[in-house]
Amino acid sequence: MYNVKELDNFRKTAYLVFEWLRSLTAAKKFIFALGMACVMGLSAQVKVPLPWTPVPITMQTFFVLLAGILLGRRWGGVSQIIYVGIGVLGIPWFTGGIGGYGIIFGPTGGYLIGFIIAAFFLGYVIDTYVHRRNFVSILLLMLFATFFLIYIPGLIQLGFYFYLIKGSFPGLSSLLMMGFFPFIPGAIIKVVLASAVATAIIPKNIDSSNLS
Repeated sequence: MYNVKELDNFRKTAYLVFEWLRSLTAAKKFIFALGMACVMGLSAQVKVPLPWTPVPITMQTFFVLLAGILLGRRWGGVSQIIYVGIGVLGIPWFTGGIGGYGIIFGPTGGYLIGFIIAAFFLGYVIDTYVHRRNFVSILLLMLFATFFLIYIPGLIQLGFYFYLIKGSFPGLSSLLMMGFFPFIPGAIIKVVLASAVATAIIPKNIDSSNLS
């Protein structure tokens, strides 16, 4: 255990904020989850379209990763359920300023489902395995959450989307070129940034009884 008195003021403040977030009532956690959903909606409007694919580049993955870290094992995922659910109900805050249930069956619907899975996964692991809170372990977790839990559902739905509109699945190489390969550099940058932020703000294995 670290003694909190030996930590700098930033680390102590980060611990207090982190513990405060975890100790909030369900109603207040819901408000924070709703706030994160709004951040997701705003980040969806900052996009870089690619001419050969219906899947654009956005900053959403970065905030999905932070949602799981900041809001924890349940509420990080809840924030993504709120984001997807409200958008499905018609609020136009998906990428391109659109809303409605059709987005789930569109080319990016699988990525939205992946957002929910990834946020739940990260929140659970970070809250359960306190001793794993270091940059390398968080980086590996976020790489797994991004490239497996987000991109695999995304690619599956992207394939079905083309099957629905063209009557056949695209080849694997075509599918990867449309929904995976172009996004690798940006995804790695976002994962590294999110890991750095998470490492800086979440406490390690600190004895809270030493707080004063």
